[in-house]
Amino acid sequence: MILQRLKTYLDDHAVKYLVISHSPAYTSLEIAALAHIPGKEIAKTVIITADGATMMAVVPASHMADFKLLHAFTGAQHIDLTDEQEFRTLFPDCETGAMPPFGNLFGLPVLVSESLAEDEMIAFNAGSHKELIRMSYRDFINLVQPRVGVISYPKRFSLSREGWDIPSL
Repeated sequence: MILQRLKTYLDDHAVKYLVISHSPAYTSLEIAALAHIPGKEIAKTVIITADGATMMAVVPASHMADFKLLHAFTGAQHIDLTDEQEFRTLFPDCETGAMPPFGNLFGLPVLVSESLAEDEMIAFNAGSHKELIRMSYRDFINLVQPRVGVISYPKRFSLSREGWDIPSL
């Protein structure tokens, strides 16, 4: 089910959005494949700690957050990926790892990869591993007011047991 505080926020701001239900999925590229949405339009939320402050870094599913770029962008001396056990309590209404990129609803600053601006639409977890929200990137930026910059790079192709892992670009 869609996170109620997110639904209320979007409805209160008269934003048009689409809820997409899918079978349970836990990786952003798996979600992209199930929803038939290019990986570059799926926003994955990565929780980081920068000089002791918890933040959301939002990057396309087809990208990786880059800690050197995050250092340069934030000016932070020390940045770490935050462990799910550490941030679970920050998102009590969400399934672990399925938090939407609306840090403003959780008291967190949001950093967004500029590459998400390449498309008109954005899709992201709606608080569960079974639902996405798809909406305009412009509405997302207007509602969240994130810092947008160069914080990610495209994933490289790799060979897995199932064959080539080629992200949708």
